[in-house]
Amino acid sequence: MFVASGVRVVGHGDRRRRARRRRALWGGGEALVTVGVLLMLLVVHQLWWTNREAKRGAERQVQTLEREWGSGGPDAGSGGTRPAPSASPTATEASGGATASRAPRSSSVPVALPRRSQAYAVLDIPRLGLRVPVAEGVSKADVLNKGYVGHYRGTQQPGQAGNFALAGHRNTHGEPFRYLPRLRRGDDIEVETGTATYTYDVDQILPQTSAMDSGVVRPVPRSLVHPRYGYDRPGFYITLTTCTPEFTSRYRMVVWGRLVSVRPR
Repeated sequence: MFVASGVRVVGHGDRRRRARRRRALWGGGEALVTVGVLLMLLVVHQLWWTNREAKRGAERQVQTLEREWGSGGPDAGSGGTRPAPSASPTATEASGGATASRAPRSSSVPVALPRRSQAYAVLDIPRLGLRVPVAEGVSKADVLNKGYVGHYRGTQQPGQAGNFALAGHRNTHGEPFRYLPRLRRGDDIEVETGTATYTYDVDQILPQTSAMDSGVVRPVPRSLVHPRYGYDRPGFYITLTTCTPEFTSRYRMVVWGRLVSVRPR
């Protein structure tokens, strides 16, 4: 730059530097807009597309199970589960009373356990308007991300003495347990198989515990983190677990129910 007779003269070098700065700012702005659009598309995919596809797939699987049970297909007699109890538990047994250790007798006919990731039952929660398949295992890719509810392997099957424990997504991928906090004591939880419908009543709700709190899925469920929640004697229990708060996986929410009736098909 030169100054002659009070006139400021801008050289070509200054103009080139300013042009480069403008191009850099413009390019940076374009990059930020592109990143923003990609992030928005990712959010749309997670919050809308995965839900849409998982819910559709789960609905189709429920319909498939109902057709199999209604037509007397290969799984119609068992729902893929262990033998169902030949009689309903007594009121004392179902409520975890003094004689709760007396499990109901099972049929002597051997029935194969569900295969890993196999959908074999339907969970129906009227208060939530929820009707969703139950599959064996809690694999994200093969079970939970399909919009299904997963059965914790090693826990009991529907209607059996002990703890029938399930997990489901709170958000995305069908989010079957999104509205679990709306459940209240006494609400019905039904589990349908090819042989019977098992009705549990909500009994206890643990709003938040550690993701590592394994006590909640034990045969006699009791929180290891919050011991005042849970049970101290055998019974016929169902456990529903999901992540909390919403859009995080830091903690778990737990709902427990007790078996109150068994209705054969």
